[in-house]
Amino acid sequence: MPNVSEPEFQQAYKELASTLENSTLFQKHPEYKKALEVAAIPERIIQFRVTWENDKGECCVNNGFRVQFNSALGPYKGGLRFHPTVNLSILKFLGFEQIFKNALTGLQMGGGKGGADFDPKGKSDNEIRKFCVAFMRELSKHIGADTDVPAGDIGVSPREIGWMFGAYRAQRNRWEGVLTGKGLDWGGSLIRPEATGYGLVYYVQHMIQYASGGKETFAGKKVAISGSGNVAQYAALKVIELGGTVVSLSDSKGSILCDSGIDADLINTIAGLKVERKALSDLSAEGKFTYKAGVRPWKEVGNVDVALPSATQNEVSGDEAEALVKAGAKFIAEGSNMGCTQEAIDHFEKVRKEKKGDAIWYAPGKAANAGGVAVSGLEMAQNSQRLKWTSEEVDEKLKGIMKNCFENCLETAKTYITPSEGEFPSLVAGANVAGFSKVAAAMKAQGDWF
Repeated sequence: MPNVSEPEFQQAYKELASTLENSTLFQKHPEYKKALEVAAIPERIIQFRVTWENDKGECCVNNGFRVQFNSALGPYKGGLRFHPTVNLSILKFLGFEQIFKNALTGLQMGGGKGGADFDPKGKSDNEIRKFCVAFMRELSKHIGADTDVPAGDIGVSPREIGWMFGAYRAQRNRWEGVLTGKGLDWGGSLIRPEATGYGLVYYVQHMIQYASGGKETFAGKKVAISGSGNVAQYAALKVIELGGTVVSLSDSKGSILCDSGIDADLINTIAGLKVERKALSDLSAEGKFTYKAGVRPWKEVGNVDVALPSATQNEVSGDEAEALVKAGAKFIAEGSNMGCTQEAIDHFEKVRKEKKGDAIWYAPGKAANAGGVAVSGLEMAQNSQRLKWTSEEVDEKLKGIMKNCFENCLETAKTYITPSEGEFPSLVAGANVAGFSKVAAAMKAQGDWF
């Protein structure tokens, strides 16, 4: 059981454990209870000091972390986050989720997460580069292409990946696929920046098609999205491409709302804004949208069909979930990790059971946003083979992975939590049981528990 001083990790653990206990998994495999106990403890936690020099010549110090959670299915895989809120609880929650997300891709990847309480905001490029080199000076001792393959996360863009990769190469005298999210000219994969957002939309497309008996798609749907980083941007662009209307985006300071639809040009402008580390409040509205400071979009949008939380954890509260139900949303899928609070998930699941075929259908991040790490896995494969696939090849593989992920969640839910007549299967239960059972079986086969 997680320590009570680790609230984010405790939340992630309880959400998984309660689902497993309410399914028939432990009846069919009672030995898997021990697997859950073992899997809840990371294989290894590395914490280290990062000292670096700022532009004033002053010595600065930060805390660095890498949680190597589970390697039963392959090398540890998960992002690096540079943000002042980074602590062990958040990284353990993210690493724990990553284990089962990676399992759902069908690729050979374990789960991990890392980062530092370093704040890139307000720092010069030179200071960020110095921090990346100092961070990798220690992290390089613990990672490798067949051991642990980090990627980017909040505060870690392809630029930071490049600086860390260069530091790793210089210190270890090895060129290997030790980081994903690399530049296209030196080992990166096409479609990687777009992958989480695209994969999220592909997953929801299958939800819509299943719920409508194949009669509906994103065409004509109103879609509320939170966030304005890579995930939100590319999810929005894919929704527009598929004929949907994006009615919101947001950042930590507020939301932009447009009932008639945010267009691709505005999204591209926002992408440029993010590169300059500016806020949505710096945009010039010019009548194209309404900006509301200090709010998330969920209570501000009018009638919507789809909601895609794509900013950070716990960004949809219980009362915001109720607001989305009243706004007519039928499909909720997390582009962020643990984007919904437990109260929100409970409300969505309650409505799913009560309204049956006319219900809200909720998909958790460990399934819906698995596209990003899936393409990271494809980048690892390309690096190992010294190959580079085309955008079309990678996109087709991504579509196949998200289709298989959806079908796996769906069929597992039907098998282990039998829905009532006319009721949509629980995708959160399906994702949890499918991801966990695959990891547990591998751990048992390798003697991790007995």
